[in-house]
Amino acid sequence: MLKKNVSTRGRLESGAPNPVDVHVGARMRLRRTLLGMSQEKLGEAIGLTFQQVQKYERGANRIGASRLFDLARVLDVPVSYFFDDMSDAVQNLSPVNVIKGSCGLAEDPAPFETDPMTKRETLELVRAYYSITDPQVRKRVYELAKALAAVSDDHA
Repeated sequence: MLKKNVSTRGRLESGAPNPVDVHVGARMRLRRTLLGMSQEKLGEAIGLTFQQVQKYERGANRIGASRLFDLARVLDVPVSYFFDDMSDAVQNLSPVNVIKGSCGLAEDPAPFETDPMTKRETLELVRAYYSITDPQVRKRVYELAKALAAVSDDHA
């Protein structure tokens, strides 16, 4: 039986947004950015203000099923895209698991860690990489990045 005062609204006990919502928002931001679309343009396409888009992208507001469907259509991805690459730690923080955990039915959830794939630096790097028109140059940049990563791993 669930505790009486446990909220099912999806936030963590601390009041922080649920990491699942943060992940979905980050995937939304990733796709929007890769398309070169502004928050304002995306908002116009689905009938929202850019501030509402910002809140979705931060996970501050949860995205309902019909809105997620609209986002998938505008961003030209399947709905499943928003859940791709979700770590087990984040999956374990779904609202139902948080509720079970607060009732003593499961272990305490692991802390949420920021995914480097959702950082602005990563998005800018990917955009710059794909703006290289010469495939040979792009391949050399890729090989250089791999070599530098290997060198830094050796020194760690």
